[in-house]
Amino acid sequence: MTFPQTVHITDVGPRDGLQNESTPIAAADKLALIDHLLQAGVQHFEATSFVSPKWVPQMADAAEVMQGLQSPQRQAALRDVCVSVLTPNMKGLEGALARGAQEVVVFGAASEAFSQRNINCDIATSIERFAPVVEAAHAAGVATRGAISCAVGCPYEGDIAPSQVGHVAALMRDIGVQRIAVADTIGVGTPRAVQAAMAAALQHYDLSSVAGHFHDTYGQALANTLACLEMGIARFETSIAGLGGCPYAKGATGNVATEDVVYMLHGMGIETGLDLDRLVDAAWFISGRLNRQPNSRVSVARRRR
Repeated sequence: MTFPQTVHITDVGPRDGLQNESTPIAAADKLALIDHLLQAGVQHFEATSFVSPKWVPQMADAAEVMQGLQSPQRQAALRDVCVSVLTPNMKGLEGALARGAQEVVVFGAASEAFSQRNINCDIATSIERFAPVVEAAHAAGVATRGAISCAVGCPYEGDIAPSQVGHVAALMRDIGVQRIAVADTIGVGTPRAVQAAMAAALQHYDLSSVAGHFHDTYGQALANTLACLEMGIARFETSIAGLGGCPYAKGATGNVATEDVVYMLHGMGIETGLDLDRLVDAAWFISGRLNRQPNSRVSVARRRR
């Protein structure tokens, strides 16, 4: 079996990882987490999201976090690094562009019910809203990425057909979204179901433009990552310390931990460009701010050792 020789990791911890935390995290600590990730060699991360603080209070400091990334020292560290920002609408895009985002992310869903709960509209309307955001981002020279949530299962609809993933992928392609992530938002997926969802997305995007994004609610995230590697997928979105969870997906736990994925990949001889020990340091740093240990087997095992 042939696996990719190199895998591209996007760490979503500073945004997706922290958005559902009830403990307020200061902007200075979010910036310190980003510093840790950069020291570990992370070349692509989600910094924040320009969403209404009414719905996601933890992201109310988006402008402050992005401003902090403009310091001369961090700008030097950010050379050749892609800083992503979630932008649900034109107002969010304007905030992201004004503060130096290199990539903006729009987020849809493969489930009509989840789309209504998450962004208060059906799938078709969400794509209509994203179209001007994508167009304006490209006009500004900024890359675009789309997230397809609930690609395997939904807390309201149950199992999601792969054809629905393909449908949303086609809609995103048609408005010009350059890359997509297929996300098992509630972590119910198993390898064959994930492969079917990925295959549906790959009917509309090439292999280098599709990423896997897995939550570990049922302990399947590493298995699902391996299943994608078998297909040749070489892009994954992970979260330092296994942080994460969705405010609109009851019971969903964190994303697969960056350090757990990297441990597996390095053990398979697959390059990531990341320093595992420094990732573990980052995991313990942010977990300390949250007054708990990381949701990562590797980080806990390394600390015990």
